[in-house]
Amino acid sequence: MSGGRVDGRRSAAWRFGWLWTAYGVSTFGTRFAFDAFALVALLVLHAGPAEVSLLAAVGPAVGAVLSVPLGPWVEYRRKRPVMIATDLVRCAVLLSVPLAYALDALTVAQLLVVSVTVAAADITFQAAVGAYVKNVVPGEELLRANGRLESTTWTATMLGPPLGGAAIGWFGPVTTVVADAVSYLLSAGALGAAGGGDRRPERPDPRPRLRAGDLLDGWRYILRSRELRPLFLNTVLVNGLIMASSPLLVVLMVGPLGFAPWQYGLAFAVPCVGGLVGSRLSRRLVARFGARRVLGVAGTLRACWSVGLAFVGPGAAGLILVIVIEFGLITSMGVFNPVFATRRLERTPADRVVRTLSAWSATGKASVAVLTALWGLLASVTGPRTAVAVAGALLPATALLLLPRRREEAHQELDREAQAKA
Repeated sequence: MSGGRVDGRRSAAWRFGWLWTAYGVSTFGTRFAFDAFALVALLVLHAGPAEVSLLAAVGPAVGAVLSVPLGPWVEYRRKRPVMIATDLVRCAVLLSVPLAYALDALTVAQLLVVSVTVAAADITFQAAVGAYVKNVVPGEELLRANGRLESTTWTATMLGPPLGGAAIGWFGPVTTVVADAVSYLLSAGALGAAGGGDRRPERPDPRPRLRAGDLLDGWRYILRSRELRPLFLNTVLVNGLIMASSPLLVVLMVGPLGFAPWQYGLAFAVPCVGGLVGSRLSRRLVARFGARRVLGVAGTLRACWSVGLAFVGPGAAGLILVIVIEFGLITSMGVFNPVFATRRLERTPADRVVRTLSAWSATGKASVAVLTALWGLLASVTGPRTAVAVAGALLPATALLLLPRRREEAHQELDREAQAKA
């Protein structure tokens, strides 16, 4: 029996290792191509601000909507082939961009279609990753696995955009798009090397037909769960408010404050070290303080930093202020995210993981698009600094959503202790 368990752990480690490789390669490719479509639209197609904004907001939002029916469809299929398929789809549609560029046939409409397709495939891939990890990684190793994925994300975020910007300067605007496409091809190859072990879930209803109720099942499960519901609302609002103020900070720093683009990139690349540190610390913090306390403290801290960005000024002092604030924010997120991802997987049944994660991601992308548009309107009336300040002032209130869950879990813990004593 012990030999079988050891072999099973080695097999799980082997499969997760290849998944981690695939995730790392594709994530670096995505970060390397950061804002690639906006840059191609500006530098190649000479698009105006309205077209660039449309590309940035509508593409991911429509992609999120299109991903909704994919969740129930993927739920009862083996996840590794689905991940390979989404990698190949993203590779193919991205390669259409340099091909059209070479033929002098590239348009904003094509970029929009590619953006929608990639966004839908991204959500499907991430949901399938969560289900695959839950399937092949032992429960006690979930936090370690999610911490490794989180640290990979922040490492890629730290290195990818500066290198991608340099590549665009040296080789042209579509270079990063080609690199991103190749990264998905390499990711598909790594997933293919992972081998078997991905079980096909049994469908409770043998009929393969997709029912209308299946489309809402992910949201239904989240909103009925006393533990997942506040986490869902908290993460959607926090990410939405942070991302809504991000373009305004670009306008503020590169515009009136006179920072060079490389300085803006530096201000957000250096703090990603904090995400790497936080993700490495998360497992130790949970072991010492417990997941509930870590989620509460790190979740509150990540909501308290952004208001300081409203006070950024010109020169070296302003740049240092941004770096310090972003370092604190990203470190808090680095601790929170793997613990949150593990908690979400632990509290979601295996036959609902894809639908739940798809609903979560689709809502997150849609909320980012809506809040970004609203904050753009607010900035046009009040100015970018005021709009950044409003977003930062609202963020601490989101921490209140974590408090009921923490109190309820404390009562549940007392109940479990009482039952154990009885």
